Amino acid sequence: MVADLTARGYLDDEAFARHWVAIRAARGYGPARLRAELRARGIAAPLVAAALAGGDDDSELERARAAARRRLPALQRGDRARAAARLRDHLLRRGFAASMVARVVRECVGLAVED
Repeated sequence: MVADLTARGYLDDEAFARHWVAIRAARGYGPARLRAELRARGIAAPLVAAALAGGDDDSELERARAAARRRLPALQRGDRARAAARLRDHLLRRGFAASMVARVVRECVGLAVED
């Protein structure tokens, strides 16, 4: 049954993985989170790697910056001293790399302090 559906083109894990990455990345999720979500849905590791290979570091950095800009105002309404730590935690949960998160937090919190 499954083999028949796959042969007819109704089941295509590769297309699903590419679509999932495109949609979720546009919503501000990083590669680590996307990888975990796809693996949880039973997509094979090589297909996950292929789907994630399409993005570049610049677009990932921009997605991290956009996610930070959306989240930072809400974080600063509370304890401003903890805003950087909360923003870091938020971006890490979204699946961005730690080095990228550190860079984005420095940029965003620096901008917020200057305002």
